[in-house]
Amino acid sequence: MLTVDQVVDIKALHQQGHSIRAIAQVTGLARNTIRKALRGQHPLKRRPAPRPGKLDPFAAYLRQRSAEHPLSAVRLLEEIRPMGYTGSVATLRRFLASLGQDRRAKARLTVRFETPPGQQAQADWSYCGRLPDHAGHPCPVYAFAYLLCYSRMLFIRFTTSMKMAQLIACHQGAFAAFGGWPQVVLLDNMKQVRAGPGRLNEQFLDFANHHGFTPRTHRPYRPRTKGKVERVIDYVKDNFLLGRDFADLDDLNRQGQIWTDRVANVRIHATTRRRPLDLFEAEKGLLTPLASVPAYRYLDPVGRTASWEALVHFQGSRYSVPPRYAGQKVQVAAAGDQVVILSGDGVVAEHRQAARRGQCVVDKQHLEELWKVTREQVKPPAEVRRRPCEPEVAQVPLAVFEEVLP
Repeated sequence: MLTVDQVVDIKALHQQGHSIRAIAQVTGLARNTIRKALRGQHPLKRRPAPRPGKLDPFAAYLRQRSAEHPLSAVRLLEEIRPMGYTGSVATLRRFLASLGQDRRAKARLTVRFETPPGQQAQADWSYCGRLPDHAGHPCPVYAFAYLLCYSRMLFIRFTTSMKMAQLIACHQGAFAAFGGWPQVVLLDNMKQVRAGPGRLNEQFLDFANHHGFTPRTHRPYRPRTKGKVERVIDYVKDNFLLGRDFADLDDLNRQGQIWTDRVANVRIHATTRRRPLDLFEAEKGLLTPLASVPAYRYLDPVGRTASWEALVHFQGSRYSVPPRYAGQKVQVAAAGDQVVILSGDGVVAEHRQAARRGQCVVDKQHLEELWKVTREQVKPPAEVRRRPCEPEVAQVPLAVFEEVLP
């Protein structure tokens, strides 16, 4: 007996002009069988009607209860036994497992959409292992990835922290690399961005408002809504980090910059079938220009007391302040590659951040003032002018001489 699909194939081949012999060679059926199928005389193999299962009368109830609460098979068995279920708990478990597979499949469904040029970027962090710091101690390393969604141009930077200062500095690095920023930046639900349900972190919101872009976060437990940058993180780990050696964080960032310029941004992208660098030509003119707003400075100061040498300790190095602030409490913060020292609401000193721990960064003017104050406090004693010694002459009253005269 032939199935319906076999009969349909035979008729389709015959309509295409194939002979009975050719159809027999293709299908492996006898020529008489093919002739009967073309005449409609061959009986069809019909599928048996499925038999109703013992769980069928309770399927709707079980779907509803499973959707409301994650109840176990034993608990549900207790509920459907009085309703007339006579099957085993194993059958019930298989049915519940099929429901779980359906829910997981639906949860993974994601609508892929492409954004127009200059509209959206996606950013994310990822832990990448450990590297020795300047003192030789292993410290965690995180990769920050920033992707323009239309062109797929990629910017990466490796840091030892995911704090707000680093997040803003990484965004500023991406803005500088691409010459601007898009209308929307989609990020993870990290505490640096999302302060709570319906609330954005005020510090990051201030940064976004300064530049005029809209920060958005993906739906909770739905990181695939920013799937472009999620896949890029895997690409960075596999194509760049795997099998390479790095001396320190600076070397890691230097090699990362070379890799993005020579590999990531000039490859043929699997989705767009174009090079990101070529598509960027159509996108860069639609980004908000870098020079359209003044530079943003984020300060997260910590308290310090200036030493009597007019130096402030910060992140393993020392930075000078004017001598009048020696012994006083000041605030110190890192802003990009600068270290800012404040007293009250005013900035008292700015230095370029030390290249390594243990350095002493001194402003020439501060040193000159310190020398001047020191010289004034250590003056030599004033010179005392002495007059030459003169013999003392006794003065005798004239009355004495008058008494002895005859």
